Amino acid sequence: MRAWSIPSPGPVEAGSLRWGGKPVPVPGAGELLVRVRTCGVCRTDLHVTEGDLPVHRAGVTPGHEVVGEVVGAGPAADGFTVGDRVGVAWLRSTDGTCRYCARGAENLCPASRYTGWDADGGYAEYTTVPAAFAHRLPPGLDDVAAAPLLCAGIIGYRALRRASLPPGGRLGLYGFGGSAHLCAQVALAQGATVHVLTRGAAARRLARDLGAASARDAYAMPPEPLDSAILFAPVGDLVPVALRALDRGGVLAIAGIHLSDIPGLRYESELFYEREIRSVTSNTRADAREFLELAVRHGVRATTHAYPLSRADRALGDLKAGRFDGAAVLVNDVS
Repeated sequence: MRAWSIPSPGPVEAGSLRWGGKPVPVPGAGELLVRVRTCGVCRTDLHVTEGDLPVHRAGVTPGHEVVGEVVGAGPAADGFTVGDRVGVAWLRSTDGTCRYCARGAENLCPASRYTGWDADGGYAEYTTVPAAFAHRLPPGLDDVAAAPLLCAGIIGYRALRRASLPPGGRLGLYGFGGSAHLCAQVALAQGATVHVLTRGAAARRLARDLGAASARDAYAMPPEPLDSAILFAPVGDLVPVALRALDRGGVLAIAGIHLSDIPGLRYESELFYEREIRSVTSNTRADAREFLELAVRHGVRATTHAYPLSRADRALGDLKAGRFDGAAVLVNDVS
């Protein structure tokens, strides 16, 4: 098959993502073989490609927002049949036995493994997924629209939960890419007032089009104090900025898997009055199921920009440079 891989992490514009041949993967016990139809382009893919995240699998194929068709299965792969449409997301497996899994926090499992980091992902014609971690997709979503929901949407939803936004509250979103513009739609549907703080003029226009009450530069203050904020941009300098925008008792959730260094914080102006900082780590399968149901119920839709699978390098480069709003999606143009 044709697939992208990362022989040696480095700047995407220097060619660290390579297009070539790989054997079609053989599904193991409990695994499905999936022919990729579409695969969303996530900022985590950029972090894996450029080495911001440590190498877990040499020469890995990135991609973890996969919509595909089941074309085969290994032994004991239950619950799906050939021809089923499935989603493949970031969380690939957990041990199911540790104390975190036992209490419903499988996203914290020390033995967790991830698609496109620990195992080859969806920047390819075919990929595999444990059947227990494959997702059934709502029939009303086409392949391109569904792809960004499988990470950007799910993580945005978990970040929204971690931010503890009160009913009818005031939410600030720092950065407005693939995840934030989906999170905003859920928050707005639930009655929140949303303020967007982001660098890009196109992203600010999209925010206003979606119903945000305001859209300003990332370092500006929102027009009113925030009950909750979510930092989607991987920029540590924005942590004190967002904390200063919080009202008393406000919560800042940091949604990214990677963040540049956070500068020193001033206790009185940035942490006092019971302001909180919370991180977000992956998601549970329950998060995914809940979000996909909400997405259908509230008509959540990604703003998408399609690229051929064979031009994934361009898509990642455009993501890095901020050349599009919303989310990029790779469409299999090979098979």
